[in-house]
Amino acid sequence: MQPPPDEARRDMAGDTQWSRPECQAWTGTLLLGTCLLYCARSSMPICTVSMSQDFGWNKKEAGIVLSSFFWGYCLTQVVGGHLGDRIGGEKVILLSASAWGSITAITPLLAHLSSAHLAFMTFSRILMGLLQGVYFPALTSLLSQKVRESERAFTYSIVGAGSQFGTLLTGAVGSLLLEWYGWQSIFYFSGGLTLLWVWYVYRYLLSEKDLILALGVLAQSRPVSRYSRVPWRRLFRKPAVWAAVISQLSAACSFFVLLSWLPTFFEETFPDAKGWIFNVVPWLVAIPASLFSGFLSDHLINQGYRAITVRKLMQGMGLGLSSVFALCLGHTSSFCESVVFASASIGLQTFNHSGISVNIQDLAPSCAGFLFACLALSWAGVVGVCLGGYLIETTGSWTCLFNFVAVISNLGLCTFLVFGQAQRVDLSSTHEDL
Repeated sequence: MQPPPDEARRDMAGDTQWSRPECQAWTGTLLLGTCLLYCARSSMPICTVSMSQDFGWNKKEAGIVLSSFFWGYCLTQVVGGHLGDRIGGEKVILLSASAWGSITAITPLLAHLSSAHLAFMTFSRILMGLLQGVYFPALTSLLSQKVRESERAFTYSIVGAGSQFGTLLTGAVGSLLLEWYGWQSIFYFSGGLTLLWVWYVYRYLLSEKDLILALGVLAQSRPVSRYSRVPWRRLFRKPAVWAAVISQLSAACSFFVLLSWLPTFFEETFPDAKGWIFNVVPWLVAIPASLFSGFLSDHLINQGYRAITVRKLMQGMGLGLSSVFALCLGHTSSFCESVVFASASIGLQTFNHSGISVNIQDLAPSCAGFLFACLALSWAGVVGVCLGGYLIETTGSWTCLFNFVAVISNLGLCTFLVFGQAQRVDLSSTHEDL
């Protein structure tokens, strides 16, 4: 006799929390998974200059390829959270990773299938975005179900650090592979490692039975009804919610523009410089900066400072001060200074994790994950990266790109400083003042 759909869904999502050994094993595995996610994601920016030379792309066409990842990425984030709740985030992550790992590994083959290199690369990046878009919502669902509340923040911080480690790994190893074996080797490297990680998770942490049951639940179970109870009308009547949205979009746009265009900036401005330096140092700085911002934020709140005061301070660093160093990048001809400015800007942007990223949980803890996914922050990547390529191509100046980053960052900062709050807005009117 088969269990009822609701019971099966609970089994798939997992009502039991991990034991300490299980939590340690999964934390390390997910840290590596996040690292490989960013290895695959940042492979294209590292290879853009070489691929542009091989295929004759100009800046606009390169911008289309770079931004096309976000076209797909923004479409599946809500789906990732929804599926994670229904069948378990670990199954969603494994299934998607097997697909985007394969696509990454065969990217060089796709590039040479025909003379339409731009079309094939754009399509492959859209597909990559679709598959990677489910990762973080599914990860959030998984950790919220499986990790004890007292250990959740530390686990999140460890797993989240994989984003910096992945970009760092691609910058270091990818630069050497690019120099020694060509751009194709970077895709083979990141895609191959991802598939090896998938095999390990399937072999030692999950089973074929788990995946079959998960697919069965997807086919038979009813929609999750709790999403229909999200108080959207009440939320989006609040200026604080719109301030959070605008600030999040500004932070995402600034980050994605720098992530996508900094490698090309250094390659073209300092052609004799070693790629492993400018592709590694900024992300090496970002790791301790991210951990420090989290420590500083919690410390200030524990010292009695108001949460909104701390959130705005973190945003002042993450959007305001970081934009100053981005501006400096457009007004220096020194390689060393450029590396310092890029490192400072990228490092300070990690303070956003302790500011606006947490503010969503301040405002609407009852639906923070779903609300965060529904913001579709990757649309900022689509517009920002594509517009960045257009500005560089039409003006012939990198200064315009960094001015654009500064304007967007300060627009989000000013909006948050004026309208930002840290009080709950997801409660009914009879409870809002509690």
